[in-house]
Amino acid sequence: MGVDFFQAGDGARLAYRDEGEGLPVLCLAGLTRNMGDFDHVAPHLPDVRLIRMDYRGRGQSEWTGAATYTVPQEGRDALELLDHLGIGRAAVLGTSRGGLIGLLLAAVAHERLLGLCLNDVGPVIERAGLERIFDYVGRNPAARTHAALAARLPGAMPGFADVPEGRWLADAQRHYDETPEGLRIRYDPALREAFLAAFEGEAPDLWPLWEATAGLPVALIRGANSDLLSAGVAAEMQRRRPDMIRADVPGRAHVPWLDEPESIAVLEAWLAACRSGAG
Repeated sequence: MGVDFFQAGDGARLAYRDEGEGLPVLCLAGLTRNMGDFDHVAPHLPDVRLIRMDYRGRGQSEWTGAATYTVPQEGRDALELLDHLGIGRAAVLGTSRGGLIGLLLAAVAHERLLGLCLNDVGPVIERAGLERIFDYVGRNPAARTHAALAARLPGAMPGFADVPEGRWLADAQRHYDETPEGLRIRYDPALREAFLAAFEGEAPDLWPLWEATAGLPVALIRGANSDLLSAGVAAEMQRRRPDMIRADVPGRAHVPWLDEPESIAVLEAWLAACRSGAG
């Protein structure tokens, strides 16, 4: 699977993949993750043009320093990728951090979106989920091999059940490099500094970003056991957007892999709505 690169406005070299034909779907990964976040769901998304990117400082993209690892900058990078590909409007599928970027784009570049699907994130982020991320972001795991990490993940990730055979190992291999010195994160450790700085002080009110999705097909996939997106916040999102397509995925915490039957059903309905709007 080939990886291409483009140059962002500030000169950063960023990695992406552009595969398939049909409705453009821009996939935005989680905080520390990379375009591999969507490997599990990609086979379930036929007839779309699947576009994925590694944010700056992650995966195969250039490291540009903590000050640049922000949601606004990553949103600009996403728009510049669409410009680079000559795509005027795209549906955005955002996992966790990627969903926050999608919400921002709905507010600042509404005309570029065909729809927005959020994977286990919303306008209110629960402190318990944030603190769990604080614990690991920017740090190499203690496990020294992919196999050792895969063996630890079920205990370290409460709220997951009925996980497909080999899934933990596949994820370990996607997101960490195995070296003679042990496992190494596949992103700039300075992301920790940027992430902690973003959540200092009082949390901003993000509900206006959700309101900015008005007129766009929206969907929400939530892990039924999520510690980042509460059932109450999801219900309020639904109240404000009664047309929101939604599923709570059993046996999943933060975040669903998106290839669960409940996730696929939401994605299919959401993509149909995006196609109707695009037509």
